[in-house]
Amino acid sequence: MFGKNRMFSIIPAMFLLCSLSSWADLSEIVDGKIEQVATGFQFTEGPVWHPDGYLLFSDIPANQIIKWTAVNTFEVFREPSDNSNGLALDMKGRLIACETSKRRVSRTRKDGTIVTLAEKFEEKRLNSPNDLVIRSDGTIYFSDPDFGTPKEEKDLAYQGVYRISPDRKLFLEAKEGFEKPNGLALSPDEKTLYVDDSHTGFIQAFDVQPDGSLKNGRRFGEIPAKGLDGAKVDVKGNLYVTASDGISVFDPSGKRIGLIEVPEGPANLAFGDADFKTLYITAKKSLYRMRMKNEGFRPVSPTFKEAGSGGGKKN
Repeated sequence: MFGKNRMFSIIPAMFLLCSLSSWADLSEIVDGKIEQVATGFQFTEGPVWHPDGYLLFSDIPANQIIKWTAVNTFEVFREPSDNSNGLALDMKGRLIACETSKRRVSRTRKDGTIVTLAEKFEEKRLNSPNDLVIRSDGTIYFSDPDFGTPKEEKDLAYQGVYRISPDRKLFLEAKEGFEKPNGLALSPDEKTLYVDDSHTGFIQAFDVQPDGSLKNGRRFGEIPAKGLDGAKVDVKGNLYVTASDGISVFDPSGKRIGLIEVPEGPANLAFGDADFKTLYITAKKSLYRMRMKNEGFRPVSPTFKEAGSGGGKKN
């Protein structure tokens, strides 16, 4: 299941492409043009950078999690992936995955064993966990739209945002104001959680309480294009949200300051490389990357710090 050596017959296409609109606004953020790393996948999603120097991402229809290294090699990291979508690493470096077909959030132990962290709320099956973000204390937030779940198989009448506490208790944190909650991101001080909605085009912000619960949900921003999806934040608090027209960038006040255009509609994104200044973008059948001036934010535990992970808050 894990660590297969089968390499993909994908020829990396390292050509430069036109990448920006509103260049004047983004010149302080973007440090290079977008380039296609590889293509030939079915539908890419959920990238996450591992501090050991490789990228993991989901190919949902292929039922695989793919591992890409900086020397442009690809191999299957996990198969079947149970149609994984969003991926993240917890504070011990273990892979946390939102699984579409099993309708759960899972954790992969160091020995490869997969355990369920959440699959039911009040004895009702979750819809289809989609994306997630992890706080430095180990709290996991995830969205639960109903993408891919037949109407007759739905147990829940709403599509919400949940929290898994460090002791593995599950809490429903928000269900009002969402049609299809999707991408999540935490501000660098971890006091604000952003959640975008694929159908309405709105981005909501919530105040994160000391215990991890959410309060004061409010509208943060809006993207006119459809299909809002992944979200990430850099260390200066700028929010990056994917949609059908590209990657919209918002400053911490909620002002939409520019658009990064991507040749294929982007689904999700993640900062990576040793300095955490490369933005990796999963977009339909391809993987892209782009150099940025700011580091991406990610909570960093002592485990990650020792492994050489860049960016984020030290604790």
